Amino acid sequence: MSLTDRTKPSDVSLNTDLYELTMAQGFWESGLVNGEACFNAFFRENPFDGGYAVACGMGQIADLVENFVFEDDDIEYLAGIQAPGGGAMFKPGFLEYLRNHHLDLTIHVVPEGDVVFPREPMVRVMGPVIDCQLIETALLNLVNFQTLVATKTSRVVKAAEGHPVSDFGLRRAQGPDGGLAVARASYIAGASSTSNVLAGKIYGIPVFGTHAHSWVMAFPSELDAFRAFAKSSPKNCVLLLDTYDVHQGIKNAITVAKEMEKDGERLAAIRIDSGDLAKLSKETRAAFDAAGLGYVKISVSNDLDEYTIQSLFSQGAPIDSFGVGTKLATCDPQPSLGGVYKLSAVRASSSDPWSPVIKLSEMAYKRTVPGVQHIRRFYDTSGCPVGDMLVDDSVSAGPSNTMLDILDTYASYDLEGEPQELLQCVVEHGHRVGEQESIMVARERCREAIMHLDPAIIRFLNPQIYPVGLELGLARLRHDLANEERAASGRPTID
Repeated sequence: MSLTDRTKPSDVSLNTDLYELTMAQGFWESGLVNGEACFNAFFRENPFDGGYAVACGMGQIADLVENFVFEDDDIEYLAGIQAPGGGAMFKPGFLEYLRNHHLDLTIHVVPEGDVVFPREPMVRVMGPVIDCQLIETALLNLVNFQTLVATKTSRVVKAAEGHPVSDFGLRRAQGPDGGLAVARASYIAGASSTSNVLAGKIYGIPVFGTHAHSWVMAFPSELDAFRAFAKSSPKNCVLLLDTYDVHQGIKNAITVAKEMEKDGERLAAIRIDSGDLAKLSKETRAAFDAAGLGYVKISVSNDLDEYTIQSLFSQGAPIDSFGVGTKLATCDPQPSLGGVYKLSAVRASSSDPWSPVIKLSEMAYKRTVPGVQHIRRFYDTSGCPVGDMLVDDSVSAGPSNTMLDILDTYASYDLEGEPQELLQCVVEHGHRVGEQESIMVARERCREAIMHLDPAIIRFLNPQIYPVGLELGLARLRHDLANEERAASGRPTID
């Protein structure tokens, strides 16, 4: 089931910021219907003060493009929007242009689940400038949040050291669609399951859940509650110990586990959701082992994140699995990836050559890279990535493994190994390229990508910076365009 199965296609096209439509009307009225553009979606800094991000959301872009259409009721709604200065905001001729308009875009992406780094294009969009503008908001909405969630999850999974991590974040997520995005992205990044049943249905993700404190509180005693749940769900029995007192909960769970053994069943696990998780998990393990119940697993929850899990293991906590909710679903402590969508080249029509453009800014970190960029990722002999080079073939200085740092042009890198093209085409002239990739493929890609990263890049504290730079011809192009803009504004140029 795809992105749009829960909505009609027009809900996709109107899922946009108003200024995308006002700009599209401006392009239409300025005679730029045939004008083409190249845009890049990227982020400027790694999230969570980390050394990488996990590309996610790209697997839904083809759905977005193919279902992007303005139907009659959408045109009627747009026709009724009034401009602040009075009168209709949109002209009838433009609305007729939009009616049943289909996007003629070609889109390349970093494959979903692969790692990506600051300032390199996660997504490259090319085609009519109107179409590029119309899709901007919806595309960023897909990619920004899921990339953030996938990155957070990969960190939590790393901290869990191979123990299962389940997404428990639905009730704390930003709305129903946010909950679905969290479940999808977290599974791609390594979570073992989700509590979100709808996500299980739509995406085929394993679902997991047992009972809450309210179950225990609804019975005369905790022991009665445990017995009732074991009888109701003997094949999915995980008992929550901390409704009243964990130590008594341990005793009651052992009692029920012994009773289940007599019936030929086994208590799968217990869960602790509060208190000193390291101390309580050790006491629980010791008690269950002493009772001959070493097979019973220990699961914990309660506002967990990568740092909490790392701390639990450093204390020797014998924990087998984790339910991670709020801090995963909300990507605590960073609420947004900050991904942007910037114009890098234009042309009058599809038969003309591309003209690179650059954005200069009073803030250096907001300056852009011009041209139709693609990414060469270099790998060492063991298959580990060692650097990403941004290249525009139209200005390439020729075969070379040397690049200039994307931020500091006084720093250069000589990359070893053979490069591979990172950006892959998923949409060509508005149509999907190839079969839709399953999230299992993206999940395996993510596992492989993280496994092959230098440990210094994935460590939580002061990670090593992964090299991203410009091919020498592209670096010269950016320098020359910047000088042209400085000269045009009367500022001194730089040799």
